Amino acid sequence: MHEGTGYEPTAEQIAQHYNAAMDSVGLINGDKPEGQSDADWKDTLERNVGHLAHMLTQTYWTTEDLTPFSDAVAAGNAKMAAIG
Repeated sequence: MHEGTGYEPTAEQIAQHYNAAMDSVGLINGDKPEGQSDADWKDTLERNVGHLAHMLTQTYWTTEDLTPFSDAVAAGNAKMAAIG
């Protein structure tokens, strides 16, 4: 999204990006909401895995722990594979 644009976020913006990505981590690591179809759940997982995969490519991170991002990508991919 910002790669190659000279985008240099402030510390506050980096924190906002991190928090948004952690929201995706929480969603992926959670259970499928009651009443949600498998197709909708898989779509939700795909969007959030994609978001985290993109965030892992960003170069503005400083001391943030990105391990939860990569772990959630793996978990999300496994959940999507299980849905079929």
